[in-house]
Amino acid sequence: MSDVLLVLNAGSSSLKFQVFELDTLDVPARGKVTGIGTSPLLRAAIVDGDVRIDEPLVDDGHEPALAAVLDLVARFGRDWRIVATVHRVVHGGERYVDPVIVTPQILRDLEALAPLAPLHQPFNLAGLAAADRLAGDAPDIACFDTAFHAGHAPLQRVFALDRGLRERGLRRYGFHGLSFEWIARELAGRHPRLAQGRVVLAHLGNGSSLCALREGRSIDTTMGMTALDGLPMGTRCGAIDPGVVTYMVRALGMEIHEVERRLYEESGLKGLSGDTNDVAALLASSDPDAAFALAYYAFKAAQHVAAMAVSLGGLDGIVFTGGIGEHAAPVREAILRQLAFLGPFDVLVMPANEERMMAIHARALLASLA
Repeated sequence: MSDVLLVLNAGSSSLKFQVFELDTLDVPARGKVTGIGTSPLLRAAIVDGDVRIDEPLVDDGHEPALAAVLDLVARFGRDWRIVATVHRVVHGGERYVDPVIVTPQILRDLEALAPLAPLHQPFNLAGLAAADRLAGDAPDIACFDTAFHAGHAPLQRVFALDRGLRERGLRRYGFHGLSFEWIARELAGRHPRLAQGRVVLAHLGNGSSLCALREGRSIDTTMGMTALDGLPMGTRCGAIDPGVVTYMVRALGMEIHEVERRLYEESGLKGLSGDTNDVAALLASSDPDAAFALAYYAFKAAQHVAAMAVSLGGLDGIVFTGGIGEHAAPVREAILRQLAFLGPFDVLVMPANEERMMAIHARALLASLA
């Protein structure tokens, strides 16, 4: 019998999973359910026997998706024993700065944070709730995207708001922490000199943010209290004048849920191009709006890199990761052209691996409780 971790990353329409062997962190199975809410489809790869799975699912929703994943584990991993189900949770708030075994009280606390990450938190918790019902006695472990930024100093953490609001938790948290933590770990092992320097980590994808890394620690980041701030993203606006929100409500008569939908789901690359947030499609398009959307994205990313360089007191390197950061060379080049004035610095492209970072955390937590 082999002990394994089932690592889950639940989104609004997908459920990604990887099976990690507890001792070695080898990955004997991985895959995802896509099309949740429309036409769910399970795609998976089983290393032993080089098996490929491509199966439509009859039932829809996060719980049937997880049930299909657990059935796959039962079919192909007869010698596997799931010792924990590990979940990416986007927002841990001020309280949760380390991975935890989820209890009913912790689940209630995380549900209360859902308004701060409406595109992510409800679906992360849907996956967690499904696992609690379906995965037997295996504990649920939550790993938080905010945790890597928990040690920020007040200059990088607070908003210029009155004390009463600040004491109610209105502050900067930062996100993409599991991605940034993995890259910091990889830098320490593969590029130790750079890892001890001043590095901007650029997680560029449908969600985008930067992390100012000094001597392996996050000291600043571009996202704030919510995952809406900072860089423009696939469908999110990034930083805008806060007065835009009050104007949309008071002058344009929009309900707050409509304001939220526009800012989270209809802005960013999609809003600027008027068509899509697919960077490959934008790069291939001859539409001037597509070119403008990409130029705007690169310009704002460069501006924010310069801001992170101020926090670091200089710049020794930039590491690109995430879907756009890893695969869209023209976007990287456009960003770097606008940063040439900062002088020479190292440039690396490194793949994100949030799931392995989660497995490392879960294994350490289980060992500490043994």
